[in-house]
Amino acid sequence: RQRLFMVKAVVSTQSTGHITNNLRCEPSNGNCMLIPGLRNLLAKVPPARFKIGSCISKTFLSENMSPPIVIQPQGTHKASVIFLHGLGDTCHGWAQVMGEELNIKHVKYICPTASTIPVTINMGMRMPAWYDITSLSEFDKEDKAGIMRSVAHVHALIAEEEKAVPSDKIFVGGFSQGGAVALYSGLTYKNKLGGIIGLSCYLPLNSEFPDVADSQNSETPIILCHGKADVVVDTRFGQMSHQKIKAFHSAVEMKLYDHMGHTSCPRELMDVKQFLGNVLGQSP
Repeated sequence: RQRLFMVKAVVSTQSTGHITNNLRCEPSNGNCMLIPGLRNLLAKVPPARFKIGSCISKTFLSENMSPPIVIQPQGTHKASVIFLHGLGDTCHGWAQVMGEELNIKHVKYICPTASTIPVTINMGMRMPAWYDITSLSEFDKEDKAGIMRSVAHVHALIAEEEKAVPSDKIFVGGFSQGGAVALYSGLTYKNKLGGIIGLSCYLPLNSEFPDVADSQNSETPIILCHGKADVVVDTRFGQMSHQKIKAFHSAVEMKLYDHMGHTSCPRELMDVKQFLGNVLGQSP
């Protein structure tokens, strides 16, 4: 049973594929998450710029939600990126990516961790997830209540950042399940955002669009990235989402990567960094 658990968990927790060798499973409580080397991150990011939970009041955290990891900006705070991890992961893996690969001067990075909930597709085992998933192919059975709870959480994070920087200097993004939440959150936010980033993901509750999309973000730049060898979130779902968004949103682009599965790669991270730099009008 434990061996089966580990196989199923690996399938659904390829959230940051370059560190999947650090998978830690805890059969005692059903949790499965990626534990990357925070020591490496701390060695490269000055301690003054690295904080845990400093960006948001505990008012916005559910009972079993850990505080976010925050990478403070180099110099004056001029923009913020909120980035959501994938199913079964935590904020730590992508915080490391933000601090090392996507670091841009004057940009603050916020990486929250989802609540730990039972996930149907993983035999009901408990793990960090933004919403429940019953199938990776039948999108008529989506967990709308869970999706909307996570969207409300992301909107609260954005609103908190608006106290420090204009909304059009705030980006929301994510990988896999986190990217799905980021797409819905960004397209429905009431104020204009700087940009939306979706990696290896799809647009959830897509039949609700364009009706639920807010006009304030009708021209907000969106970048979608997907591996051509993705067998977890099939590439065609990413392409279908791109076409769906493109039908009502003119500023969306999609980039595909040969031989890349449900993970990330240096070329993709370079493209995301370039996207941020272009929108902010500064060299990455």
